[in-house]
Formats: sequence, C-alpha cells, structure tokens
Amino acid sequence: MRKLVSILLILACALPIFAKPGFIVTVAGKRVTVYSVKVSPADSLMRMKGMDDKHASEDIYEMAAFCSADISEPSQVKVKVPGDVTCAKVLPSSRGIKPCINGREISFEAIPGDRLTLEVNGDEIHSLHIFTDAPEDDDIDISDPNVIYYGPGEHHVSRIIVRSNQTLYIARGAVLYGEMYLNAQTGICSPVISLIGDNIKVRGRGIVDGSRCSTLTTHLLSVNGNNISVEGITLRDGSVWTLPVRNSKNVVIDGVKILGYRANSDGIDICNSENVVVRNCFIRTLDDLIVVKTLQSGGPCRNVHAYHNVLWNEVAHAVSVGAELRKDVSGVVFEDCDIIHDKGREWSMRVYHCDQARVSDIVFRNLRFEESRNFISLWINNAIWSSSDERGHIDGVVFENIVADKVINPVVQLLGYDEGHLVENVTISNVTVNGKAVTDRNIQCNQFVNNINIKQ
Repeated sequence: MRKLVSILLILACALPIFAKPGFIVTVAGKRVTVYSVKVSPADSLMRMKGMDDKHASEDIYEMAAFCSADISEPSQVKVKVPGDVTCAKVLPSSRGIKPCINGREISFEAIPGDRLTLEVNGDEIHSLHIFTDAPEDDDIDISDPNVIYYGPGEHHVSRIIVRSNQTLYIARGAVLYGEMYLNAQTGICSPVISLIGDNIKVRGRGIVDGSRCSTLTTHLLSVNGNNISVEGITLRDGSVWTLPVRNSKNVVIDGVKILGYRANSDGIDICNSENVVVRNCFIRTLDDLIVVKTLQSGGPCRNVHAYHNVLWNEVAHAVSVGAELRKDVSGVVFEDCDIIHDKGREWSMRVYHCDQARVSDIVFRNLRFEESRNFISLWINNAIWSSSDERGHIDGVVFENIVADKVINPVVQLLGYDEGHLVENVTISNVTVNGKAVTDRNIQCNQFVNNINIKQ
C-alpha cells in the first residue's frame, strides 16, 4: 500500500521540461557543476500533505537544481536550458537583474556573495539556484592535526564529532552523504555532524546530504558550544531540523545554503542560545526557515541577529520567534532580508507564543517580501506545542521599513491572552503592504493588547 501511495504521489507531481538539472552553467567563462535537489511541489495541497503526513513527506517532491562558484569581482553567468525560453526572472528583485535571452541561453551578471534564483518561463518550482561565493580569505592546512578534511568526491559518513579548537573543512566538489547512526544507549539518532565544545570552525564550499537518513531521525549539523562558526557549505535534504543551535554562545552562521523538502526540515533553529548571527545565507525548506525557540532544557535566548539572507518559505514561518518558548527571549533582530517566496499557511513575521516566557525587544526591519499569504502575527494562547498551563507576555516589537507585495491576507494580528498576559508596546513604522501603508484598518486585535504605535 505504501508503495502504491508513493507512486501516486510521484505521478501527481508530474515534472515539466526543466525538472531535471538540464541546465548547463558557466560562471566567468568556466563551467560549474549543477546539482539536483528535491523541493516541495507546486501543488499547495501536496505541500500541506507533506507537512501533515510527516513520514509520507519523503515521497512528495519535485526537482530543482543549484550550483556555486567562487568569484572575486562581478562576473558573467550563462545558463543554457533544455527548452525554448520565452521569459526569465532572476530573484531577489532587489538586485535589479534583467537577464538577457538568446535562444536557449540566459545571461546576466552576478557579484561575489550573490544568492540568486533563476526562474524560466514562469516556472518557480523547478528553478536554478546560483550561489557566487567570494573566495575564502585563507588556505586550509590539511596537515594540521586539528583539521578534519574532506576533499572533492563522494564520502559516506555516519557521525562526525568536531571538538574544541578543531576545524572541519569540506572542499568544493565534496559531497558528504550522511548515514544514520543510532546511539545504542539513548535510542536516538546522532546528528551527521556535531559541533561540541569551544572555538570550532566549519568551512568550505562542499555539500552535506541527508537523503540516506530516514525522515524525522537526525540533524545534518548540530551546534552545541561557544565561539563557533559555520561558513560557506551547502546542507541538502535534512530529515528533520537541518541546523539547530542549542545552548550555545557566540555563534556565526555565514553564507550557508540550506535546501530541504521533508516535514520538519527547518532551516536554522536557534534554541536557548546567546549572541548568534545568521548572515548571507540562502534557505528553501518546507518547514520554518529562521526561528528562535527556548526549550525546557536550557536558559534564555538573547541577542540574535539574522540579516542579509535570502529566504523561500513553503509551509511554515519565514522569520519567527516561537512556538516553543519556555524560557525568556530578548534582543532578536531580523533585518535586511529578501523573502523571494512565502507560500506558507502560517505567518511571514510572527511571535507565536503558547508557553510561559517573556518575549521582549524583537525587531523586524528592512525586509522585502515578494509574496506572502499571511502578513504579521503576535499571538499568545494555547496550542499543540504548549507544555505549561501558564501563558507568557510579548512586550516591545518593532516592524520598520518593510515592503510586502502580493499579500493575500494583509492583516496585522495582535492577540493577547488575558489582562496578565498582554501583547504591548508594538511599533509599526514605514510598513507597506500591497502598495499601501499599513494603517489601523489592517490591525486585528483583542482587548489584551496595549500601546500600538503606527507611523509612516
């Protein structure tokens, strides 16, 4: 029966001409490798099924492609496609790129650090993601005993533990296929890569792939320590949360690309951690993209800054705080990000609060949404994720310099719980939705909301 369902799902997600990585790409005159990647399907009902029927999600997908190259200056990108081209679009729109079409070839200029998506003939789903990284600042010494090195080629790994003062380097052209590692004592699958300790680095331009791990089993890369950086690599097809940061301090995630389609394949989950930076990343996953949480086993979460990222949300939240909020959260800033697609059934910007913590000083600033289903929500109540009978508090949230187009539900939802558990001190400044400034008419609130300040 399961096999029959899988066949039917695949047939339901029949693929058009650009489904396979039939793209041929050159960057600065050099041909680059194009990799295939499973992504959520175009049909919204199938995407929701993938989220709700979690184990079946591994069979609900279509195919897209990605490639990457190092460039040190503006460079020409040429893409040959396997069919006739009538139109082409390069996202994010804020880059202002107008591609040239010559028969079946599309060309445009990219700069170092670009995280671009090419959509051909209006086909969003089977797109080509193009990442142009700046060259790395220094060479890696593979003879250093504190360097764990993976060179070009395929590698099969089950459990990599990177400890204090070590560097894990995954070179361009390397693909690490994670194999499940079941801890016999706990009965829990260990992450493919675990960073445990202090002063740890992960670097390179290679790929870590979780396709051989059963759904809902293991993280691709888990962070638990202090003074940690993860730079430049691509994480493909996580079976559950892709890159969780737990009980950590002073963490930088820079230029990481995350592509996932299965249920609970969140991008980056920042849990009970302090001084965390997420910048220059690209994330396209079925579930949450960048989310802040505080689980019961840990302390508060403070000083999180996510900026200059390009995001593609399929079902859940693009940038959010919650749901699990058992300890206090403060000082979270989502800033200067492009959300090129947001097809989620949840809310694009949200504090989703169903526990007892105090959430304060949250900022959403200089964000550009190219589409959205549901706009803004600050919400306190019971939910499936609640672990306590006590409710919390939301105090001090700023929405500033935000432009959102193609928003289906342009509502700003502000819902407190009761007189002791308020949503209060909310500022909305220079926020435009569907070409119009947000006003009181956009606000949906109850009696447990205090001090809303709207200004243009």
